[in-house]
Amino acid sequence: MKEEENSWNGPRSTWKESAPQLADHLNFVFPELHFPPEVAKRILTHGSHPSAIYGHNGALSFMGRRVMESFLLLMLHSSSALKKDHNLDEIVARTLNSYTLGEVVGSKWALGRAMRWTPSISASLLKAEADQREMLRSVGLYKVQGEAVNAVVGGVFFQFGASVAHRLFHTRVLPLLIDHGLPLAFSEDARVACKRLGGEDGKLLLLDPLTLEQVAETAS
Repeated sequence: MKEEENSWNGPRSTWKESAPQLADHLNFVFPELHFPPEVAKRILTHGSHPSAIYGHNGALSFMGRRVMESFLLLMLHSSSALKKDHNLDEIVARTLNSYTLGEVVGSKWALGRAMRWTPSISASLLKAEADQREMLRSVGLYKVQGEAVNAVVGGVFFQFGASVAHRLFHTRVLPLLIDHGLPLAFSEDARVACKRLGGEDGKLLLLDPLTLEQVAETAS
């Protein structure tokens, strides 16, 4: 029992639970959105965690990555700063680098506090390490957080639709990458897009949740 209590993964009895606290974390970060517990659990469960056999964020992370690439490419193609010698693949890869997403965006969203994952080091060794930040970096925290950021975007796209995912990307993700990956030439485009959509605290939902529920009831 002690081994389970001191592990990264928690007691085996919790591996199959819906973990509503995961939804609570995402709902705190994005107050307008209401993530179903099962969706939140999938978003915040990495494939390295033992409970991943019941579902993990791999598919949503893949989807979210492609969604963000599409939104970024649309902005780049419409930019007056785009030159013939710009390599779009390199720009996208650099801007949406998993480690950068994890360190900058994932840390901003405090995903490390809620994610379920298994580092390649024991919890006891980590606690004994003086420089825990550097240790976490070396065991892959930022990469895992980056994949979780992708999964959040994928989950929003899946659960709330393309319009909400588009607003999320341009107001909650890309502005944070202006000084951390996005080339300087396109920083103004990112700022303009963010401002046009209401700024970094702008609404993600054009209708409030109660109205959305009423619309859903009417449609059914």
